[in-house]
Amino acid sequence: MGGQACIVYGGAEFSRDTDILVLADEGNLARLGTAVGELQAAVIAVPPFEKRYLDAGHAVHFRCRAAGVEGMRLDVMARVRGLPGFEDLWRRRSSVDTPDGPIDVLALSDLVTAKKTQRDKDWPMIARLVEADYAANGLRAAADRLGFWLREARTPALLVGIARAAPDALRAASAARPLLAHALAGETQALATALRAEEDGEREADRRYWAPLRAELERLRAERRG
Repeated sequence: MGGQACIVYGGAEFSRDTDILVLADEGNLARLGTAVGELQAAVIAVPPFEKRYLDAGHAVHFRCRAAGVEGMRLDVMARVRGLPGFEDLWRRRSSVDTPDGPIDVLALSDLVTAKKTQRDKDWPMIARLVEADYAANGLRAAADRLGFWLREARTPALLVGIARAAPDALRAASAARPLLAHALAGETQALATALRAEEDGEREADRRYWAPLRAELERLRAERRG
């Protein structure tokens, strides 16, 4: 669900860790515990590997020590801001075949939502993911894909291009995303300003979401030091 998934979708990124989303029921977490044991992985930092912290939205961080994965960090989450529960995400996932078997990754639209964070590096990645999907499919793609680009594209030139090629679709989508009116009018500077304001709003929403979780982590760190 992180940098490795971005690579799958054509948004090349150097990723030092592997992020996974899990179904946090007791049986599944027991299986995950067995898997991280085989990786000789130990929890680093806080919180501990417990269901209540995953249910609250925390990430649990492991460092692997088994041969072949020495030093690899594994981050585990069960909830992501802005996304539905695991069952819904699993139903609409993508599967990628590899020599070692299939790998399940978040659907592209869900990955884009997951990337709407406070981190500076995530916003250029969103733009790259949408642009890569557009380049691979073009405007002859199905209506749902066109809707995805209109909802998530972050490049003024791309939005203006779609507006010229599919003005009716863009006009309909502008009710949910008013900044698209600038694309229809070809107002690239106003569009860039509106996109930045939209990004700032998402960053602030992410800050508010994580504020109580960060406060809990600070409490856990203090308890560990004490």
